Amino acid sequence: MLPLHELEGKIAVIIDIFRASSSICYGIHNKAKAIIPVSTIEECLSHKNEDCLLAAERDGCVVDGFDFGNSPFSYTTEKVQGKTIVLTTTNGTRSIRLSLSAKEVVVGSFLNLTALCKWLAMRRESVVLVCAGWKDNFCLEDALFAGAVVEKLQNDFEIHDDGATASLDLYQLAKNDLSGYLEKSSHRERLRKLHIEKDVDFCLQLDLIDTIPVLKDGKLIKLKEVNSSLNGSEIDLSIDLESEPG
Repeated sequence: MLPLHELEGKIAVIIDIFRASSSICYGIHNKAKAIIPVSTIEECLSHKNEDCLLAAERDGCVVDGFDFGNSPFSYTTEKVQGKTIVLTTTNGTRSIRLSLSAKEVVVGSFLNLTALCKWLAMRRESVVLVCAGWKDNFCLEDALFAGAVVEKLQNDFEIHDDGATASLDLYQLAKNDLSGYLEKSSHRERLRKLHIEKDVDFCLQLDLIDTIPVLKDGKLIKLKEVNSSLNGSEIDLSIDLESEPG
């Protein structure tokens, strides 16, 4: 549970594979000026008269009256380049808002897995992997991504959390066929019923991009930092498997 993890002084990695974190990474890579994450539909609507796009998703569907939701196919260069997007989703944006006490908040997905892990290894600071889940429940795909991060960083980080260890075990079981393993996941079934299986396939692509979104002054923008000194400090890698309501 997120409240059980101390975020102060740590890097929070927000994970919502199906689909918010994947779409955020893709949108920022495709030169969106910024993505502003908000918790509620009302907050999103409050930006209506501003020069921005409004995106809202609830229960997997685009909310009526909004420009789009959180499908990665809505975050192409043609649609988002140079634009500021105000986004609210069922799970992902709420997890971002709940992580504001962290030293730094970044967004992870399979799309930017290697770039994210290289940056975390350079930073050598304590990390909390914040799995958004689905309405406070465990999500298999988010845990698998957390496991992928742990696998890449396990030789550089100290792991002090059983959730991280369990996620690593899950990922090593599933990594040779992520799509096949996730056939059993409840969220995939939810998206299948909405006839958006293509979103699932897109979100499971490995290392499609090298962009890392970072939260600055309430806006997700492209991380420009490429180098960081190694200070040799120990790293505590934890995982949050659920997020408490805000």
